[in-house]
Amino acid sequence: MRVADQLRIQAHANRLANRRLHEAMAALSDAEFHAPRTSFFPTLAQTLNHLLAVDLYYIGALHGDAGLAQNYRSFAPAATLAELAARQRESDERLIRFCDSLDDAGCDALVDMDRGTHVQRDRAGHVLAHLFMHQTHHRGQAHAMLAGTAVAPPQLDEFLMPSDASFRVADMAALGWNEAEVYGA
Repeated sequence: MRVADQLRIQAHANRLANRRLHEAMAALSDAEFHAPRTSFFPTLAQTLNHLLAVDLYYIGALHGDAGLAQNYRSFAPAATLAELAARQRESDERLIRFCDSLDDAGCDALVDMDRGTHVQRDRAGHVLAHLFMHQTHHRGQAHAMLAGTAVAPPQLDEFLMPSDASFRVADMAALGWNEAEVYGA
């Protein structure tokens, strides 16, 4: 399997996991979304807004967007889950489009990341691997925080292997995707 293919699958898996998490959380009230909980960020809202802010930063870097450091500093958190889910969906879909066009040369391309005081440079494949790890890490925290609510934490870890197709049929259909498009022949 080519690295670019794996990264493309991970971008789709990220979208599926976020969709499933946000759908499960839709049953929460705004008060529950903002309620203090035990985790690195003390609320579901803060955890998921952090995830979105970091996604926007790195996806912007992958696309060569200007003003990354300033955009990150001026990030306006979503006040509601509905707003957050819509903004995350847009970010996830931009990431998918980037990964869908990725090839071996694109994985090796240098990405400039403006850190405010310096520009950090890493290969796109490394930036994407870091981004997917970050997403999984904080989605896991949100998943654990849901255990303290009436909402059952959804299953989030069956999206990478083609042999798990039966577990994602509804998600794939809702997103208008099919197994051959995502996983190849």
